[in-house]
Amino acid sequence: MRILVVGAGSVGSFLGGTLAAAGHEIAILRRGQEPTESRGALELVGPGPERRRVEIVWVGSPGGITRPPDLILLAVKLYDLPAAVEAVAGWPSAPTLTVQNGIGAEEEVAAQRPAAGLLAGSLTTAVELGPGDRVLRHRRGGIGLAPVRGDVAPLLAEVVRSFASGGLPAREYRDAAAMKWSKLLGNLVGNAAAAILDLEPAVVYADARLFAIERRQLLEALAVMDALGLRPLALPGLDARLLALGMRLPEPLGRLVFGPIVRAGRGGKMPSLLLQLRTRPGERRTEVAWLNGAVARVGQRMGISTPVNQTLAALVDEVAGDPERRAWFRGRPDRLLAAISAAGNAKPS
Repeated sequence: MRILVVGAGSVGSFLGGTLAAAGHEIAILRRGQEPTESRGALELVGPGPERRRVEIVWVGSPGGITRPPDLILLAVKLYDLPAAVEAVAGWPSAPTLTVQNGIGAEEEVAAQRPAAGLLAGSLTTAVELGPGDRVLRHRRGGIGLAPVRGDVAPLLAEVVRSFASGGLPAREYRDAAAMKWSKLLGNLVGNAAAAILDLEPAVVYADARLFAIERRQLLEALAVMDALGLRPLALPGLDARLLALGMRLPEPLGRLVFGPIVRAGRGGKMPSLLLQLRTRPGERRTEVAWLNGAVARVGQRMGISTPVNQTLAALVDEVAGDPERRAWFRGRPDRLLAAISAAGNAKPS
């Protein structure tokens, strides 16, 4: 297949490189590149000593694509998704794969691309860009894939086979919503609170007071999932069923169990919100509206109380947009606890 990857960050480069390793022709749309296609390469590194070099095509503009894509893979942040969809408007019927974290990408793409088949993906491995067009993979993980709209069953089966052939464990699911919400549970772990406080997730989980906040946000998300009729799933590299069971343990036992898991689970990579605030302090936009914010938004629609997720989402936006506010919260769990208490949040039963 000819696959166009929109987004040359760590996820787009990794997934494009993995599909190239499976034998597909990959074109990656990258800002600052020459408008027309040019041959290049990516080096996939890790986990451990594993190294592979794959050939790909770089292109700086959709107009530079010489052959229509058989599949479009959208690998941008959710706040950049509308612009990414607009960029591929020239191929309105080309099947599309979304791999965004959080809730809402599939609805956005379905609305803008009514004639295209749609697949959803949930990536559970940790990757980042290294120097010299290298992609560093920190943990093995995998990817879940599910149909969203259209007659995409044969394509879905081929994409699952291709990721597996390229070295990424892949599994097909029938229920895209259950898959995406299961991945959301993993995205919530050690993310918003760590970003607000500018602390590593392991430090958050070592603090009994902060673990209580982590536990409450996940219990709220599980309550929303239950109201939607969704059950946590076992994704490659992330068994959301075990996460749900663990968060229902008594708090001291849950912290004892999940502290080591959180320390090891990201393979040393910072969670997305903390990473953004540390490396791109001038970027006011974050994905929290589709993470904790999605839990709060859907919870309100379903009549489920989600005060912790609502407060965390609001505070992440505050610290991202105000350096003084971020400095005020930095390293001060007591201030986060006070903010949640001041919002009138009561601990759920």
